[in-house]
Amino acid sequence: MTFSVGIVGGSGYTGGDLLRLLHFHLGVEVTQITSRENAGHYVYSVHPNLRGTSTLQFIHPDTLQPCDLLFLALPHGTTASRIEQYAALAPNLIDVSADFRLNTTEEYARWYGEPHPAPVWLERFVYGLPEVSREQLRGANYASGVGCNATSVNLALLPLVRAGVLECATIEIKVGSSEAGNQPSAGSHHPVRSGAVRAYKPTGHRHMAEVQMVLGADAPIQFAVTAIEMVRGVHLLAHVTLNQPLAEKDIWKLYRSAYKGEPFVRLVSSKTGLHRFPEPRIVAGTNFCDIGFELDEADPTHLVVIAALDNLGKGAAGSAVQCMNLMLGFEETTGLTFPGIYP
Repeated sequence: MTFSVGIVGGSGYTGGDLLRLLHFHLGVEVTQITSRENAGHYVYSVHPNLRGTSTLQFIHPDTLQPCDLLFLALPHGTTASRIEQYAALAPNLIDVSADFRLNTTEEYARWYGEPHPAPVWLERFVYGLPEVSREQLRGANYASGVGCNATSVNLALLPLVRAGVLECATIEIKVGSSEAGNQPSAGSHHPVRSGAVRAYKPTGHRHMAEVQMVLGADAPIQFAVTAIEMVRGVHLLAHVTLNQPLAEKDIWKLYRSAYKGEPFVRLVSSKTGLHRFPEPRIVAGTNFCDIGFELDEADPTHLVVIAALDNLGKGAAGSAVQCMNLMLGFEETTGLTFPGIYP
C-alpha cells in the first residue's frame, strides 16, 4: 500500500528537505505541496537540488485535497490556529513547528508568551523524538516536531540523566544560518552574518521547555546559543559535572546501553584522528545525531560531551519522517539511510 502525503508550507527549508526525503521513500507518494507565494511554479524553482527529480508544482493552500498524511511545515503559531481544517483533510498529521511540542498549556504560555490557540489539541500530539517516545508514536495519528537545539541537548545528556549521575551541565550550542529559516532578516544579512560568532540567546531559549519536558523540570541544565558562519548544523559542547567520579569505561557503558539499537544515534569518541569527535559537517543532510565525550583525567567528575546533528535533518525533517514511519507501520529507517557526503 502506498500512502498519499501532502506538505503544507513547502517553500521553506524544512519543506524542501521533507520533499527530498519522501521522494525516495517507497511507501509514500507526495501528491501535493503548498506555497502561497509560489503557487503554480515547479518545486525545483525554489529547491533547485530537486531539478530532474520532482515534477511537482506548488499549489495554493486553499486548494489542498484530502490525503493520508499531512506534514505541516508552517511558521510558529500558524498550524494551531488552523488545526481543525488540517485534521479534516488527513487522518494523520505531523507538525514540524513548535505549536504542539509541549505537553501543557501552562508551559506553552510561559515560553511563548500567549495562550495556546488550540488547547484541546495539545494532549493529542505525541512528542516527535522517537528516541524518547517511540512506543507512543507507533500507530499514533498526530505527532509534533522537535526543536533542533533541544534535540541535541536531550540526546547528548539523556543517558546521564537516566542513570542519575548528572549533577549539572553548562552547554554552548553553535548553529548555522538555516536555523533562522529562509526569510531574510537583519541577523542573516550576509555582511552581518559572514565571519560572525554572535551569541544571540545566552539564556532563556525556548527550546529549554523541551529539555525540561524530556529530562525533567528540575534538571540543572543551562545552554546558550551562538550563531556562526555555517549553513546547516548544530554543534553542542557540554561541560558536565557528575555527582560521583566515573571511569571512561563507565561512561561508555551508559551511552552504549542507552543507544544500543538506536539507528540514528552514533557514538563517536576516538583517541586519535582528525574526526575523533562529532562535527556538523559530517552529518549534514542526514538523520544522524553523533555523540562523543571526553572525561577529564584530572577530575573524573568533569565530563565534556559533544554532539552534532543537522538542524534540518535530525532536528526537523528527518525526525518527522522517522515519526511517519512509526505512525504508518514502516520500518523506522525507511528513506533515512543517506550517510552524508565527505569531504
